[in-house]
Amino acid sequence: MSFFSKLFGESAPPAEAASLAALEVDMHSHLLPGLDDGAETPEQAVELLRQLQGLGYRKLIMTPHVMGDFYRNTPEGIRGALAALESAAAKAGITGLELDCAAEYYLDEHFGRRLEQPESLLTFGGARRLLLFETSYINEPFNLNESIFNMQAAGYQPVLAHPERYTYLYGRFEELERLREQGVMLQVNLNSLAGYYSGGAKRVAEKLIDAGLVDLLGTDTHHTKHLDTLRTKTLAMPYLAKALALPLLNNTL
Repeated sequence: MSFFSKLFGESAPPAEAASLAALEVDMHSHLLPGLDDGAETPEQAVELLRQLQGLGYRKLIMTPHVMGDFYRNTPEGIRGALAALESAAAKAGITGLELDCAAEYYLDEHFGRRLEQPESLLTFGGARRLLLFETSYINEPFNLNESIFNMQAAGYQPVLAHPERYTYLYGRFEELERLREQGVMLQVNLNSLAGYYSGGAKRVAEKLIDAGLVDLLGTDTHHTKHLDTLRTKTLAMPYLAKALALPLLNNTL
């Protein structure tokens, strides 16, 4: 029986089938402890690393929030937290798991100033300079198009985090199509497929997958509840197989 037959058949999947190894790389998580609303302690972070490795990941690109005066994370602070977590992981006996960092930038009045100072931004994907950003979930940012243009003009590849969660875009799917045509990569959260955030997010995620508009999948892990949902619900969702069949970029990072 094939992997996907086991994973998505009528019977409960065996433990060994619960793997996201095909993705290889998770490029959106909040595991670096003490930097945002994700892991609070090194011990919590190490446990999350173990669980993600158990799900099949070989590399984790951790992306703490950078948001106005609330999460005032800097590249130096983020890299320092990464080095500390690498040390804690090694002491805990975790091997074969590559750790890296970038950031998730909130599109606010501070972002434009950061864009003018390249040393203040953390990207992923090497020379592709992928820049992960998010917006308000409710209010459409007035400077969205301008910010995208400025990112591209500065040599960055914009990646919009979890577009399925922005309620201001509900009923406006053509706007997501336009953003993709404009050159913005779209990253869907895996747990959206299980309705973890809302029924609306689930529907938009499925529609994005059906339209082939998803470039990256991320766990957006903050805590163990996210991984519990991933194991017990998301892995059994039929749309996961559809998503994994897309030409995703995760395993190229």
